[in-house]
Amino acid sequence: MRIDIVTIFPAMFGAPLAEGVVARAIARGTIDVRVRDLRDFTTDRHRTVDDVPFGGGPGMVLKPEPMFAAVDRIREERGEPSAIVLTSPDGERLTHDVARRLSGLEQIVVLCGRYEGVDERVRAHLATEEISIGDYVVSGGELPALVILDAVARMLPGVVGDEASVSGDSFARGLLDFPQFTRPAEFRGYTVPPVLLSGHHREIERWRRREALARTLARRPDLLKEGRAALDPEDAALIDEVSGRKRNE
Repeated sequence: MRIDIVTIFPAMFGAPLAEGVVARAIARGTIDVRVRDLRDFTTDRHRTVDDVPFGGGPGMVLKPEPMFAAVDRIREERGEPSAIVLTSPDGERLTHDVARRLSGLEQIVVLCGRYEGVDERVRAHLATEEISIGDYVVSGGELPALVILDAVARMLPGVVGDEASVSGDSFARGLLDFPQFTRPAEFRGYTVPPVLLSGHHREIERWRRREALARTLARRPDLLKEGRAALDPEDAALIDEVSGRKRNE
């Protein structure tokens, strides 16, 4: 998979691309990531990438010419992108399903927004989609681009060592994850639930499913109300059990 990131702060990507699962995926050739400095696609001696907004107002707006030129260069070197993603608080929220969809593409270009935003012609005539990582604003699109990159990369076969850990992630089946414990079995008086020490795999799986449902009901009931969870026939009874437990607490 080929991923090109266009940014005015390319140095922000050095350490994140050199560590963790993304670095391993790059080393194995599973993904080919290239970070492009937007200033390399300017035509004036000051390497200007922004200007004041027409109509007045605070801040600066990223100009269209460098963005279009950067994508033109990517097309020349790498072919037509499968998607051109603009990071934007106005965009579709990044979810597990969005990351999975993007992971099935051959080539993605990510355009990092900055300042007061980008010229609307970039949105309307260059980007094929806009993605937000949440209902808040960060200083620029570099952090969202890294989040998108990590979320997409770990979906690719072989990137995460144990692929079962990906299929069991929170949101993979529409539920939050169940509680996890490791050694020691007792720490400062806090103990691990006995079922996890029992060796009874069916009971362990049932406990984990019940706890995942309980956590989802408590923290993200919208996932169940909107039908985004992949529920099993046994889940109805577990939901009743969890709901009854909550009423009695």
